[in-house]
Amino acid sequence: MTRVLSADDHSIVRQGIRMFLSADPEFEVVGEARDGAEAVKLARQLRPDVVLMDLLMPVMDGIKAIAAIRREVPDTEVVALTSVLEDAAIIDAVRAGAIGYLLKDTDSHELCRAIKAAAAGQVQLSPQVAARLLREVRTPEKSVEELTEREMEVLLALAQGRSNQEIARALHITEQTVKSHVSHILAKLGVPSRTQAALYAIRMGLVSAD
Repeated sequence: MTRVLSADDHSIVRQGIRMFLSADPEFEVVGEARDGAEAVKLARQLRPDVVLMDLLMPVMDGIKAIAAIRREVPDTEVVALTSVLEDAAIIDAVRAGAIGYLLKDTDSHELCRAIKAAAAGQVQLSPQVAARLLREVRTPEKSVEELTEREMEVLLALAQGRSNQEIARALHITEQTVKSHVSHILAKLGVPSRTQAALYAIRMGLVSAD
């Protein structure tokens, strides 16, 4: 079961997410936050698998909340769920550590798929979003030369959009070992999320942009 925390300042949106996800036995909505600060607090307490984060919220906006959650609860992935489709918002969300970026008019089945992918550690970007990010997201100052051979294998696999389970199966290691390798990769490259690590691999020509 995937444990989800929803963060949105509109109660009707939170209620809709809860009703929709509660109808699927594979999801459990463990909490709801009305602003970014509450989202960080609940993420710290509840340790959900995925946070659905609105970007425009009072007290603390979604971008700052994403960064705080990724810093304080690194095992929790964050998907931006917003009505904002602007280059700056997309770039800031990914820089902060979001693994996905969805609009609120996203099809319900697509939302489910995105949540499951995020929980599995799967980086998935639409071609349009990836193109924007590759132009704008800064390349980490640190080099892949600092990665071990195994960490490089994991980096290439996650950049190809593989889940933790798929990487574990391909490399004959456990999913927990994959997560440990990913943590080391992010620390060594100095980036907050798998998404930025994947973009780094693409920008450096380690994998195809396709």
